[in-house]
Amino acid sequence: MGWIEFCRTSPAHCITDTREPERVALDTETWRLISSINRKVNADIEPVTDRDHWGVVERWSLPDDGRGDCEDYALLKRKLLAEAGLPRRALLMTVVIDETGGGHAILTVRTDRGDFILDNKRNAILGWTATNYRFVKREGQMGMGWVDMDEPGPAVATAAR
Repeated sequence: MGWIEFCRTSPAHCITDTREPERVALDTETWRLISSINRKVNADIEPVTDRDHWGVVERWSLPDDGRGDCEDYALLKRKLLAEAGLPRRALLMTVVIDETGGGHAILTVRTDRGDFILDNKRNAILGWTATNYRFVKREGQMGMGWVDMDEPGPAVATAAR
């Protein structure tokens, strides 16, 4: 529901241009950019729950006031990477079950060298299989829907935003 409301109020951040590449060509310069933005956002945003911040259970938003929770970090990283020239189609909002068994949002960056995770819990960028998370679903690359992450099987299209 948080994604649906975010896209209703900020539709420009939810449009998928299927003409963009599905993967980022990963070179040294691009890795530095991704790492730099991940570290900067992790350092600049004060962690706060949606309940404490907004008085609601769930709200996805860009952390314009310098405060936010996991999905807000990921949304800002996605925005900054897209503004730096990376194809938004390769920058996918992703929902996982974390090490505590709770829901958690991260950003998946799909590259020609594998999929990497940008996470507010760490500055290190890990390949998705190294996170110890259980992947639930992620933003689709073909349009307005999300895909289930049926580990270890293939992704299957699910509900539209």
